[in-house]
Amino acid sequence: MTQAGIGRGVKVTYFGHSAFKLSGAGVNVLIDPWLSNPLLNTPLEQVGKVDLILVTHGHGDHVGETVPLARKTGATVVAIHELSQILAEQGVAKIVGMNKGGTLSAAGLKITMTQAVHSSTMAVSGKMVPAGEASGFVVQFPNGFTVYHAGDTAAFKDMELIKELYQPELAMLPIGSHYVMSPREAALACRLIRPKWVIPMHYKTFPVLTGTPEELIELLKDEPGIKVIVLKPGETVE
Repeated sequence: MTQAGIGRGVKVTYFGHSAFKLSGAGVNVLIDPWLSNPLLNTPLEQVGKVDLILVTHGHGDHVGETVPLARKTGATVVAIHELSQILAEQGVAKIVGMNKGGTLSAAGLKITMTQAVHSSTMAVSGKMVPAGEASGFVVQFPNGFTVYHAGDTAAFKDMELIKELYQPELAMLPIGSHYVMSPREAALACRLIRPKWVIPMHYKTFPVLTGTPEELIELLKDEPGIKVIVLKPGETVE
């Protein structure tokens, strides 16, 4: 499905949970590709062209199908250094490890790794191992359109620095609670970041993720400059 959109030539497709595809300027970026999530099971063949895969942290509901998708598409995977080493050992041929505060120029985009307040481990040979720290990403397209994917995180005061440094127009923020922010914290995050648009994510996938977009909309009713865009899994904002 397609909705009328946020413009500037960038399409945003939601695959459920925290998985998104950003397409613009001839570049296709997939973020946290858990494509087999309970909200929308998307076969790899239906994802289309992928140039870059950004992984915010090592948990399985974010790494998802990164390895087989990278093998199938030849995409370059970007992750924090420790996680990048694990993914390389699992067979990802094109991998870029980086760290928070760093900016990578790739395929005409500027990709900056940001802070996130969360844990990060990964299952390796049946054991949970440390996978570096959790992160978020700021993606700037050649026309200046800037997207912030927060990954899994609590609200943190330094979100003000993300606003000051990068001025993201679109933010994807988790709202489910329990493992991530609730709508209350996400509303505060919106006030810190000041995006024009916010897309809620990481909710409804499991019963424990109880936060809803309706709660976020209600909490932001005094912020007419911030529009909440609620996407169903499979929808595209164009």
